[in-house]
Amino acid sequence: MIRKPAVAGAFYPADPEVLIKTIENCFLDDFGVGKIPDMGKFDGVDYPINVMVPHAGYRYSGAVASHSYCKLVQNGFPEVFIILSPNHTGFGSEISVFNEGQWDTPLGSVEVDSEFADALISKSDIATADFSAHIREHSIEVQLPFLQYFSSDFKIVPITIGSQNFSTSSDLAKAIFEAGNELNKSYCVIASTDLSHFNNQEKANKVDGFVLEDIAEMNEFKLFEEVIQYNITMCGYGPVMTTILVSKMSDKNACEILEYKTSGDVTGDFTSVVGYASGIFK
Repeated sequence: MIRKPAVAGAFYPADPEVLIKTIENCFLDDFGVGKIPDMGKFDGVDYPINVMVPHAGYRYSGAVASHSYCKLVQNGFPEVFIILSPNHTGFGSEISVFNEGQWDTPLGSVEVDSEFADALISKSDIATADFSAHIREHSIEVQLPFLQYFSSDFKIVPITIGSQNFSTSSDLAKAIFEAGNELNKSYCVIASTDLSHFNNQEKANKVDGFVLEDIAEMNEFKLFEEVIQYNITMCGYGPVMTTILVSKMSDKNACEILEYKTSGDVTGDFTSVVGYASGIFK
């Protein structure tokens, strides 16, 4: 299965040269990390961090995303990136794993690690091989050019979570952890999420503060409770809960929030904003 770009030309440029320049500008932006990092060398099995990154158009969230990608690059890349996203389209299963083939972007093709994907599915009570959830879903696709800018030497396991709850996250985290141990492969989990949607700036800062505090405390229970209790429109709390859980299984028990901004900080319109944050689990 070849997954063609769905949002090239919309969320990010379709022209490779323009895309490369756009990625560089994300790193060098006032809200970005301020530099284009050099690739480190990683040659072990236990990759030191997992990350949380936003997934809006690069104009809005690319600079915030650069903070997490800087950390990935400085650590050197693992063999596999497990990229977890929410399901914006409504297609597919509770946990939809794209388990074979490749993903194309303007910067080339990325191979799916079918061995890791199939092992993960076999260890889960919920996950299934499913392509339909991924065909139009943007929140994994937008991560790939950031990785491809620095290297072509990695594989991916794209996973879209259609049912965001604690039991689903617990099942998926366990499956990722057990598959990684069985295959003895180095991997990094990328949780793709934006934060609250379409509040004014003041309210966005308040409710996003709730979830960022929970994430920083590695408290997946409280994160889930507060998203429900306060009706916080964070689209990828399932991927983040899963990442917290699998991080703790891997003895990564701390989280650092690297950056937080809203679309209003970019556009100057603070009446209806979306929140974005980068963070690392280490």
